[in-house]
Amino acid sequence: MNFIETDRRCMARALELASRGRYSTHPNPRVGCVLAHEGRIVGEGWHQRAGGPHAEVFALQQAGAAAKGATAYITLEPCAHYGRTPPCSLALIEAGIRRAVVACQDPFHQVDGNGLRLLREAGIEVEVGLLREEAEALNLGFLSNARRGRPWVRLKYGMSLDGRTALADGESKWITSEASRHDVQLWRQASSAILTSSATVLADDPQLTVRIPFDQPVPPVKRIVLDRWSRVPAQARVFDTQAPTLVAHRYDNPPATDLADHVERLPLLARDDEKMLWELMEVLGERSIHDLFVEAGARLGGALIKAGLVDELLLYVAPRLLGANARPLIEGLSPDSLALAPGFELYECTQLGDDVRLRLRAKARGIEQYRAHAWVAADEIGSLSQAR
Repeated sequence: MNFIETDRRCMARALELASRGRYSTHPNPRVGCVLAHEGRIVGEGWHQRAGGPHAEVFALQQAGAAAKGATAYITLEPCAHYGRTPPCSLALIEAGIRRAVVACQDPFHQVDGNGLRLLREAGIEVEVGLLREEAEALNLGFLSNARRGRPWVRLKYGMSLDGRTALADGESKWITSEASRHDVQLWRQASSAILTSSATVLADDPQLTVRIPFDQPVPPVKRIVLDRWSRVPAQARVFDTQAPTLVAHRYDNPPATDLADHVERLPLLARDDEKMLWELMEVLGERSIHDLFVEAGARLGGALIKAGLVDELLLYVAPRLLGANARPLIEGLSPDSLALAPGFELYECTQLGDDVRLRLRAKARGIEQYRAHAWVAADEIGSLSQAR
C-alpha cells in the first residue's frame, strides 16, 4: 500500500502514545490511536489500564464531532467483541470515521480480523501494515501468546566481560552498575511475571518486586517460583504479601502446609524436566502471562535454552573480568559442533553507565536439535492439559 508521509507521522504518534502503557496495561496489549483530518490531529488516546477505556475511546472522546470523516490511526486492530468494554470497531463506525489505518492485525481469537471486517462492511476504507514491526515490538508477549499459546520468554543476566555471573563463592553484588539495576526494575514492571528457580531463592532469598516509583498506577508483577521438589521454606521473602506469587511444583511433591494462603500452588504433571518447562509455559499462557521475565541461575537458563523456550536474551555486560573459576552464564548445553550451537541475533545495544545492555533474539537455526525434542514434548503436553 502507498502510505504518505502524513500517514507515517500520525502512526508514529499513535505508537508513541501506545508505549505509555508499557507498565500498566497487563494483560491487555499496549495500543495507541490518533484521529486526524489531512494530517491535523483532532483526537488521540492510549490504553492506560486493563478494564479501562481502550485507546480508540479516548481519541473519540477528545475529537467529539470532529471524528466524523476523520482517518483513524490505530496500532492494533480494534476489538470486535464485548469484554469489559464494548467493541471499539463499533464505536469508530458510529463516530463516522472515513478511513482506518491499522499497524497490526490482532491474532486474539475473539478479534483476529473481525474488527477489520466490521469496518469494511460499514464502508470504511481500511489499510493494514503501516509500521507493523514497530507495533509488534510493543506487544511481543501478547502476540506470542495469541499465536503460540505461550509467553514471550526474556532471559536476563548480569555478567562480566568473560561471561561470568558471580565469583566462585557466589558473590555477585554488584557486578553491574546502578544504571543497569534500575533498568532491570523497568523490565520487571513491563513483564506479566518474573520466573525464578528454587535454587536461586535458596541461595539469595530475593524478593523479586519492583522497587522504583512510577508516575502512574501500576499493578504488582506476579512472581513465579519453579520449585519441583518443594524445597523453598514458607518464610522465603518471595512468598511475602508485596506481590502475588505462584509456586510451581511436581504434583506428587506439594509444598509444605504452612505456605501462606495467598500463595497459589501449581502442580505440574510432567516428570521429565524439559516437558515440565513446556507444561509450565502452556499453563502460564492460559493464565494470560504474556511477557515472562526470567531471573534465575545458570541451570534454569540453560534448560530453557535447551528446550527452545527462550525468545530473547537481555544481557547486562559489566567492564570487568572474573576469571575461569567464577560461575558461568549457562549450564547444561553441550552442542556437538559450532554449527549446532544455539544461536542468537543482536538487535539492540545500549550503554547504561559503564555497562552495555545487549538484547538478542533466538535464531531458528542453531537450536533446531534442541527444539526438535521440545516439539515432541509440546505435543505430549496436550494429554497433560486434559488431565490437569
